[in-house]
Amino acid sequence: MKILMVIYDNGSKIHAFPQGSAYIAEALVNAGHKVDIYNQDVHHWPDEFLSNYIDLEGPYDIVGLGVIGGYWQYQRLLGLSKAINGACNRPTLFVLGGHGPAAEPEYFLKRTGADVVVRGEGEEAMVELARGVDDLRSTWLADVDGISYLDSDGKICHTKNRCPSQVDDISWPAYQLFPIEYYRLFGVPNASKTDFVMPVASARGCIFNCNFCYRMVPGYRPRDMEDVCDEIEYLMDEYGITYIDFSDELLMSSERRVDEVCSEIEAQPFKFKWRCNGRLNFATPRILKRMKDCGCLFINYGIESFNDEVLERMGKHLTTKQIVSGTEATLAAGISPGLNVIFGNIGETAQNLWNSVEFLLKYADTSQLRTIRPVTPYPGSELFDYAVSNGLLDGVEDFYERRHTNSDLLTVNFTNMSDNEVYQQLAAANSMLLNAHHERIKGSIGKQLSDLYYKRDASFRGFRQT
Repeated sequence: MKILMVIYDNGSKIHAFPQGSAYIAEALVNAGHKVDIYNQDVHHWPDEFLSNYIDLEGPYDIVGLGVIGGYWQYQRLLGLSKAINGACNRPTLFVLGGHGPAAEPEYFLKRTGADVVVRGEGEEAMVELARGVDDLRSTWLADVDGISYLDSDGKICHTKNRCPSQVDDISWPAYQLFPIEYYRLFGVPNASKTDFVMPVASARGCIFNCNFCYRMVPGYRPRDMEDVCDEIEYLMDEYGITYIDFSDELLMSSERRVDEVCSEIEAQPFKFKWRCNGRLNFATPRILKRMKDCGCLFINYGIESFNDEVLERMGKHLTTKQIVSGTEATLAAGISPGLNVIFGNIGETAQNLWNSVEFLLKYADTSQLRTIRPVTPYPGSELFDYAVSNGLLDGVEDFYERRHTNSDLLTVNFTNMSDNEVYQQLAAANSMLLNAHHERIKGSIGKQLSDLYYKRDASFRGFRQT
């Protein structure tokens, strides 16, 4: 089969490597199929250009497109879907994947005109779909696990859920099909101007279930770290990568797992910088020192709120005491903490917001600019179901077409404040955070100036913006 994977443009100058699509592309290549990549992200092509591309480069048997489901991705999905369906040589199968379509497959199928939604991980499902495209049986889709589709009468059909693959059996992403020279320029905290960055997954899944999160596949599946380090060595040798962005939803799933990761990294003859997503209840001085010693420069933490009752309501399994001790230990180890906070979960008050602001003002460093966004009840999450059952949201169409217009604006107000009051509080809070961030940067620049002229710092490279 001839298959086109579409990588959408999110409006960034440099995009992150589309790791999920690359995993699926490799599975298809290994099954003997021809895979092309449509890099709208790299070239910033208008959506309608995709129709011409399909007609000129096709015919394609399958076109695949995956999105998370935020407001921006949803609008890109609609535009690209129109282009796919409008091609003279429209592919036999138009397949959607990702968290957004998987949570509400019937809505996405009808809204986009796609043929199939893959629910969950797509490597095996896409290979089975490709194998069956030329099958003349009208019921062959029913034999593919983990998908949803509309039958000839427009009725939604869901096949049984697919058992997750053994994570160590999944081949590395199809790096050879992508312009890595572009993706390696992606910026991450504490990377130098000469670092080349690539994401690598050391595990899939998460052991927690926060009420605002939607998870396509339950459970946590760590990869064998020897294979992970083999992949990192390949990226370093083949593409000059110097900084690894561990893309796991949660690398710090336990102290034992972090020890496994660090032990394998320490055993390698090569060295690299890295960052990851972590949990503050596992952020002990011992663990953090070990992470720092083997190259960790940044840990992204999901704090979400600085209030114990709200944290419990979210299902965070985290306390403010753990947040403070873990953050202080991270800074003491010489690692920058990414401090993520959202506001407006069920029952939150203005005081909760300002407790979080006070925390961020005390502990945030200059490695990353952080502001506070309102919580978004994405379809598939517990918070979405709560909003619908309490009359705060009228289903998935209301979410995508009317309510979720921007990640920094309210989709649903779960507080007892009016919308205007929430916005006034967020404006004041983020104004304070932005001013503090720029004051810290100003202080850093002031030190550079002082070192230059009073210490004759010859390493100075100019006050240039990048």
